Amino acid sequence: MFKIEAYLRPAALEKVQEALAAIGIAGMSVLEVRGFGRQRGHREVYRGAEYNVDFVPKIKIEVAVKEAEKQSAVDAIVKASNTGEIGDGKVFVVPVAEAVRVRTGESGESAL
Repeated sequence: MFKIEAYLRPAALEKVQEALAAIGIAGMSVLEVRGFGRQRGHREVYRGAEYNVDFVPKIKIEVAVKEAEKQSAVDAIVKASNTGEIGDGKVFVVPVAEAVRVRTGESGESAL
């Protein structure tokens, strides 16, 4: 089992959700986060004054998948969120040692 963590532009959420649903992945968690990478934030102009925005708004998507679904899920997220511009985001894949469904007590891949 693996947990996929994707830090993406907020505008990519709907496309990523549709892409994951198209390959049979229905569950996901979404968090609103702020951060920066290589772009180091950006400048905005508000009422004629320039401001440096150090932390850019992003979304964090978390999806738990079986090993057989890992690569197709990563590919779907990357394809759906790619604009070709700086700041598209990053995807991390982390192994999951155990999962337990609280309601039934199922564990392992059957808990997903």
